[in-house]
Amino acid sequence: MTRREARVNPAADAAVPLADAAFPGFDATSVPPRPPLPSEAAAGTAPELSTADHNAIREQWRAARDEFGTHVSHARDQLDQANERIKQRTGRDLILAIVIGLAFGGALLASLLFVKILFVPFALAAALLGVWELTRALRSSGRRVDVAPQLAAASLLVLAAYFAELWLYWVALFLAVAFVIVWRLIAQMAARDGRTYGDVLADAVIGGFVQVYVPFLAGIALILLDQEGGQWWVLSFIAIAVAADTGAYAAGLAFGRHPMAPRISPKKTWEGFGGAVVASIGAGVLLALYLLELPWWGGVILGAAVLVSATLGDLGESMLKRDIGIKDMSSWLPGHGGLLDRLDSILLSTVPALGLYFLLSPWVVL
Repeated sequence: MTRREARVNPAADAAVPLADAAFPGFDATSVPPRPPLPSEAAAGTAPELSTADHNAIREQWRAARDEFGTHVSHARDQLDQANERIKQRTGRDLILAIVIGLAFGGALLASLLFVKILFVPFALAAALLGVWELTRALRSSGRRVDVAPQLAAASLLVLAAYFAELWLYWVALFLAVAFVIVWRLIAQMAARDGRTYGDVLADAVIGGFVQVYVPFLAGIALILLDQEGGQWWVLSFIAIAVAADTGAYAAGLAFGRHPMAPRISPKKTWEGFGGAVVASIGAGVLLALYLLELPWWGGVILGAAVLVSATLGDLGESMLKRDIGIKDMSSWLPGHGGLLDRLDSILLSTVPALGLYFLLSPWVVL
């Protein structure tokens, strides 16, 4: 039938069963029976929890949360108590000291590992801040030290260390010291306040000392940085100084009984010094073998030299603070005091580090 005939003849809509003969390869008995439809109860969603079940789960969750909060609060209280005991014994906030130390260490490490010239602004900022802290502390004790000339001379001295010839660095040191001394003398002449000759002379000498103590020693680190492979030596002597300070702090906290210099720094002990010896020499040997391409005995010499200079620098700054009558140079670094309180051992260590570079470094060609 055609489509038109099928539309005209309604009888054609009746279904006509097909004979099995038309499909010889089909077996109707092999068709599995149709599975039964799920019942209405089974097809529905799972029964909801009752209100009592919801309340029980909520109470369990609240109990678990409260228990966790109690444990956290208890652990925090114990940490605070331990930190307070350490602070009372050493005068340092341990948690803040660690956080700030890691932040500064990361910035220092990044500047030395990637492009070593990035260490120059880092050293310049540290030197200027150290000069500002020292002049501020000296002024609080009655000394007359001019801040602006000190900062200007320090900037010249630090930048000359890296960008000028070595002999020009000594000229820059002479100019910086002469500049701050002459400025102080002229300022005193203009003041006409009847200050005694001895006080004026002491002010002038102290002004020159500021330039030698902070920017000059920071510049020596930049002279070392400018040498071939110098960034690894800068990183090494700073790491050894930090290791010595950390070893002294840990050993003194755990075993400290016998004061090392009670009149200068009562909290420094011989047990702490022993920890500094172990930490500095161990760090020196590791850095010599794996970073500086030196034999192990070179690391022992470097570690011992930095240990001596770092200890003298620390004691010297403690003596200066005791003479001024202050505990810290400033308080803008929580857990550390001032920046100069952390640079005291590093600044003086620049001298043996530069000398040992020329004596031991495999990159030096004489």
